[in-house]
This record gives sequence, C-alpha cells and structure tokens, in this order.
Amino acid sequence: MARDSRIEWTDHTFNPWWGCTKVSPACDHCYAEAWAKRVGLDIWSAGRPRRFLSDAYWRQPQRWNAAAEESGRPARVFCASMADVFEWKQGLSRWRERLWHLIEDTPFLDWLLLTKRPHLVRRLAPWGDDWPANVWLGTTVEDQKWVNKRLPHLAMNPARVRFLSCEPLLDEIHLDDWLEQEAVHWVIAGGESGPKARPSDPAWFMAVRDQCIAHGTPFHFKQWGDWAPLDAVASRNLPRKFLRDGYSTPMGRFGKKAGGRALEGRTWDGVPMSVSENGL
Repeated sequence: MARDSRIEWTDHTFNPWWGCTKVSPACDHCYAEAWAKRVGLDIWSAGRPRRFLSDAYWRQPQRWNAAAEESGRPARVFCASMADVFEWKQGLSRWRERLWHLIEDTPFLDWLLLTKRPHLVRRLAPWGDDWPANVWLGTTVEDQKWVNKRLPHLAMNPARVRFLSCEPLLDEIHLDDWLEQEAVHWVIAGGESGPKARPSDPAWFMAVRDQCIAHGTPFHFKQWGDWAPLDAVASRNLPRKFLRDGYSTPMGRFGKKAGGRALEGRTWDGVPMSVSENGL
C-alpha cells in the first residue's frame, strides 16, 4: 500500500479545511500558517476565512480505505495538518459533519484526530460514549502547563487510542500519573523546525521516553528539528550556531535534515496496534 505522507508516524494526511487560530506557545511558529502564506493564502486567525477542498480531494480516503482492505493492513490518517478539526468557528459545522461520515465509512483507516482544543471534543464530536474503533484522539502538550490543562479533557473521551504530540517540546514534562492510569496510549515527541525554531533540551525527550518505557507506552521520537545535540549529528555536518549554556549538552543548529531523529543512538518508532492487528 502506498504511503504518501512525509510525517513519520502516519501513512496519509487529510485536511477537511485549511486555516486556524493560534491558541498556545506551540502555535507561535506554526509551519501550517507559514505554508499557507507561501502559497498566497490569508487564512489564519479567527476573523479570516478558511480554505475548503474539492470533492475529488474528499474522495481520496475512500481509495486509501480500499487499498488498506485489499492489503490487509489498516492505514493511519493524520487529520489535520493544516487545521484543527475542533476549532470553534462559524461555517465549519457542515464540513465536520461530512468528516464524521467519512470516518465511519472508512473502517480500514485509523483516523488520528489531533487537536489543541480537547475541551471542545465532547461538544463537537458526534459519538458521545461510543466512539468508532478507528478513531484515535490526540492533543498537543508543549510544556507542563498544557499537560495540566489539556490532558483532563483528553482523558474524558473514550477513544480507543488517546495520544499526545509533544512537539515542539518547550520544557520538561511529567506524564507518569496519566500513563499509569492508561489515559494516554501513545506519545509522540519532537523538536521545532523552521527559521525561528526553539531548541529542545535532549534531557526533556529522554525523560518522556523513560516515562513511556516505565509504563509500557509506545513512544515515537519524530525529529530533533533545526537544533540537535552536537554528539547526535555526524561530524561532517557543521552547525550554523552553537548553544552551550542552559542545556544539558551543547546544542547546534544543523537544520532538520542533518539533525535527523536518532535519540541516544537509535530511532524510536513506537505506535499502538490497529484494531485488526490487535485481533479486536
């Protein structure tokens, strides 16, 4: 089955619309906003319009679903990279309704709904206490403040898989209580890329990884981003800038490609099993 997303932890990416409003520090250097501006779209902030996609675009998941059924391996679909499905904004309701029907009609796709607005999920998702098995619900947590604010709302939704995106990780976070309660079933972590990228201390990633290992929770390290520890990058790649003070190890600005995604000498590609893989 073809994989057409460059995001390491998904097979496909689907956007029911483009555009959003920033809500927390993780949004400050939003790559989706930068991409929209690059193609001439002014669609960011509450007062701006959203961009909606064609019927042909909306038919793509049906093809992915057929291919996944034929291959016998469910595919993961990240929804959405250019929007937030649970944004509260006039004019989105009918598009959300269309998305819910599409999700229910594609049972061989695991839909990964990632939001920075988990407090709105109960109001906007149609499934109450009976969620489809192919819906995974995630939220972004960039520091402990947002762990404390967002995780209680995430945990109250009975999605079969609840996950965290700790990207960009901007400070040390503690997840032990949530992992022990099995309120979180998967953790993705990564650094920031782009011209204004903020460095993430390697110790923060190692702490998250170690918490996941202790509780048997799949852990996925997506990338260092623009900044990486000097000892994680091949010596032939020279950093454009150095940072030494305030970090557990010297950091260099190498760029996303050179920085790579090895954490302490190996990649971490943990992911939960789909329903069919789990025999459910």
